[in-house]
Amino acid sequence: MAKVTLLINCKDKSGIIATVTNFFHERNGNIVYIDQYVDTENGIFFMRLENEFSLEFDIVKVRADFEKEIAKTYNMNWKLFAEERVLKMAIFVSKYDHCLYDILGRYKAGELGVEIPFILSNHKDLEPIAKAFGIPFYHVPVTKDTKVEAEAKQLELLQEFEVDFIVLARYMQIISDKMISEYPNNIINIHHSFLPAFAGAKPYHSAYKRGVKIIGATCHYVTAELDAGPIIEQDITRISHSHSIKDLILKGRDLEKIVFSRGIKLHIQRKTMVFNNKTIIFT
Repeated sequence: MAKVTLLINCKDKSGIIATVTNFFHERNGNIVYIDQYVDTENGIFFMRLENEFSLEFDIVKVRADFEKEIAKTYNMNWKLFAEERVLKMAIFVSKYDHCLYDILGRYKAGELGVEIPFILSNHKDLEPIAKAFGIPFYHVPVTKDTKVEAEAKQLELLQEFEVDFIVLARYMQIISDKMISEYPNNIINIHHSFLPAFAGAKPYHSAYKRGVKIIGATCHYVTAELDAGPIIEQDITRISHSHSIKDLILKGRDLEKIVFSRGIKLHIQRKTMVFNNKTIIFT
């Protein structure tokens, strides 16, 4: 069986669900999952649908028919994905290795269901990890004077390997507007959840001095506004006065790994939809 996933959003109107499900039923499709949500404040309808077809399924024709018969009528924003195609995920990293190890461990265990064509870094420190997992490693140094050239090399690699999306596994460089425009809602970042209260190089030290009672991690899509993109996943853990700065850092890194992997999986499974800098997450 060939499986396809449909994501749509449009102005809420009566009959959308019936019209869409009948469209697939008439083509001998079997709907195995459907979830919908209405943003009543803005009057916007969202839906995610998984449908199975026989091996004779022609996705090009179905896309054309859907656009002509339904999408134009409801003025929909929509995407139809063929599930048999495995996504290609590039990893950008700097010197911190905890997220990289976690991603590669899950990848090796078959949890992620993607291809990783390469790992890219602005430092050489983590090249041995890439070699240990048998993944090509590219060192692209970034300085104030070479940033434009470095980005050109990054884009060249991304296009050469036909990468679908990028994960920033603690990549400590600002992504340019050009890169973001090439991969809209396809660059995923992870960081602690102290922003904007405790910005800077040592947020855990600042949080410790303030006696914070929770720490967290945030996984989000990258936008032109730094660390302000649509949030995919978040989580927290409680701490107390008995925890040291080292304890906070270790707990924070554990959270980053867990939250990052959840966010990546949601993206791979086509369970995220971005609307007005906010994510709709289908469960």
